[in-house]
Amino acid sequence: MNILPSRLPGVLLLEPRVYEDLRGIFFESWNERDFERCGLAVRFVQDNHTRSRKGVLRGLHYQIRQPQAKLVRVVAGEIFDVAVDVRRSSPFFGKWEGVRLSAHSRTMIWIPEGYAHGFLALSEAAEVIYKVTSFHAPEHERCILWNDPDLAIDWPLSSEPTLSVKDATGSRLRDVEVFP
Repeated sequence: MNILPSRLPGVLLLEPRVYEDLRGIFFESWNERDFERCGLAVRFVQDNHTRSRKGVLRGLHYQIRQPQAKLVRVVAGEIFDVAVDVRRSSPFFGKWEGVRLSAHSRTMIWIPEGYAHGFLALSEAAEVIYKVTSFHAPEHERCILWNDPDLAIDWPLSSEPTLSVKDATGSRLRDVEVFP
């Protein structure tokens, strides 16, 4: 596995080594030793699987208590994936990183605790699997408005996204509870 840093501290891009032959392909989508090599001791407790139509935008979500780190990968289609630093003491507070992830490229993104996460489905359908380090706790979940002008995320949109009620009514970063 090739592990590359992003512009944000702790956010990593993972490029698996893919073995291909006449039968198809094989790759390790998770290997504990690869993370340990980077100094990360990770214990996953849950896998989540979403399927979204083109133009569906999910996020920007995080849990203020029981925070979740996430390992995100696309198993069908393509998405634009975004991490936002929501640690007030960080020099990168309010900064974001956006990357295209696809089933074709097989690149994954590691999003540590202290970051909000969201994605936009770019293909007709996109299926995303993400491993998390803490169980879902709706009472601790927070949602930042996807189009918060203070963040100025450059979503690759050609029209208004399809949103859940929660995502459409999210709060601006300046008004939401964040990490110290």
